[in-house]
Amino acid sequence: MDETATPAISGTTRLFAVVGDPVAQVKAPSLLNPLFARLGLDAVLFPVHAEPRHFAHVITGLQRTTNVDGLLITVPHKIRACAFADELGHSAALSGSANAMRRDEDGRWRAENFDGRGFVAGLSARGHAPKGKVVRLSGAGGAGRAIAAAVLEAEAAQLLVHDPDRAKREVLRGRLEEHWPGRVTVLDSADGAPGCDIAVNATPLGMRPADPLPFDPKSLGEGTLVADIVMEPRDTPLLLAASARGLPTHRGHHMLDHQLSLYRTFFGLRRETSAGRRARRPSPGDAADASGG
Repeated sequence: MDETATPAISGTTRLFAVVGDPVAQVKAPSLLNPLFARLGLDAVLFPVHAEPRHFAHVITGLQRTTNVDGLLITVPHKIRACAFADELGHSAALSGSANAMRRDEDGRWRAENFDGRGFVAGLSARGHAPKGKVVRLSGAGGAGRAIAAAVLEAEAAQLLVHDPDRAKREVLRGRLEEHWPGRVTVLDSADGAPGCDIAVNATPLGMRPADPLPFDPKSLGEGTLVADIVMEPRDTPLLLAASARGLPTHRGHHMLDHQLSLYRTFFGLRRETSAGRRARRPSPGDAADASGG
């Protein structure tokens, strides 16, 4: 199949949607649709802009549409999405947040979160494995929860968490303390923690030009790696400020790049012998292959 050709969408095409508010910044279609083409699958991933007030209607509508096989969930819906799953995978259950949902052969919807595993894999691939490190995390929302759990599973020595919403950060601390007692500290200030090795922005701040910085890189010690999960713009104001201070940086696209193989397994995407075949729907027996459960 010519990967550069426009996919032919027909009545047999299997549908996947990425749901968020906003969606102009999403990069998943540019990764998943070429994958569908390479595998010869009759499938397409498209963005769905769902405002929070309409999210419940949108997601239930998509789930009841019988040619929709999977969903990717982005900001700000990852925590709420768990309530619309029949079953949670390991990372989704641990974090209380989901960024992927699939319809199994029995019609049940399974949710999982690959943000954390993708983030850690991206760090490790560039020589910044979290093992033994002190990680400072800004943001206790959907992506932040998944990243927090993943860096602790990757044996980070200590996790320092800040979120302007006190309730959010306390909920996250409670979830993590249950599994990693004594390794989580909640910060009251957005800045500080000069002793950390890795400082992560897991908030949406930086997506819009007028956004303030999630934290000031000047408050960090020399050599601290500054990581941002915002993917558009590629070089966020935070990363530019960190570079200007002489700190190493880590872009948001690394997290998504390292989720692609996880999505492929989770959604059961396999190469077909001829073009135009529908995407395979996973069976419940595939549950553990990409979830860690």
